[in-house]
Amino acid sequence: MNGLSTGSNSETKAAAVNFLFTAINLSLKKISVKKIILTLFIACIAQLSFSQTDSTPAVYLRFPTIPQFTIYNAADSSVFTRENLKKRTPTVFIVFNPECEHCQHETKALIANIDKFKHAQVVMVSYLDYDQMVKFYREYKIADYPVITMGRDAKYFLPVFFDVKTLPAIFVYDKKGKIKKAFEGSVPIEKLIEEL
Repeated sequence: MNGLSTGSNSETKAAAVNFLFTAINLSLKKISVKKIILTLFIACIAQLSFSQTDSTPAVYLRFPTIPQFTIYNAADSSVFTRENLKKRTPTVFIVFNPECEHCQHETKALIANIDKFKHAQVVMVSYLDYDQMVKFYREYKIADYPVITMGRDAKYFLPVFFDVKTLPAIFVYDKKGKIKKAFEGSVPIEKLIEEL
């Protein structure tokens, strides 16, 4: 009887332990599933909150006239500001990187069609190293084209003002100094000429 009772007790204990482990395992699975669901939910909420687009328009759209700016001229490192622009003349700002292939192609197209810009002024702005810009200036012989002023924006003002995301970034102002058109990336020179 004693052996039978021990066997029965052992079976009961084994069944109880088995039941306990099964219950714990199920609880852990439920907790794990709950944790996974909670983690996914939090991740989705975070993604939505961080990926919402800023509904505030870029500064150049809120203030649609040519801003006060300061660049350092590639020709002689003199200061060039809004006051140096010709009055009642369409102005084209080109934010560029001397090493950017698209910027190089845009510059070649501009130079090839420079006669179409004789009643405008072009301000090419780089925020990179002054020496890189001067090398670009000399390579493309910008000094030969009086309608083009090239300068370095040491304070990174214009890229922020224009909310530049892609280079080259081109902004056309009419002869009254009001923003007319913005282009991001390469643009056919004919489209740019149409906006003058």
